[in-house]
Amino acid sequence: MISERLVGPSDGQRQEIEAVLAYHEEDARAAIGMLLEDIKHLRRQLALTEGAMSRGMARGWRPSYDRD
Repeated sequence: MISERLVGPSDGQRQEIEAVLAYHEEDARAAIGMLLEDIKHLRRQLALTEGAMSRGMARGWRPSYDRD
């Protein structure tokens, strides 16, 4: 896990980063703010899905809100 952080982003990730910054006219704070709002939205969607999903449907799988 630590070695992944030292390597840096791949070419594909660099392109995604550049696209996000370009969308926000190079304003890193605005880009980070949007990404944080996206995280909040996706966590809410995951919580709603978890509440509506039966254990049998997912064969015991439970969603994780954090990276492993």
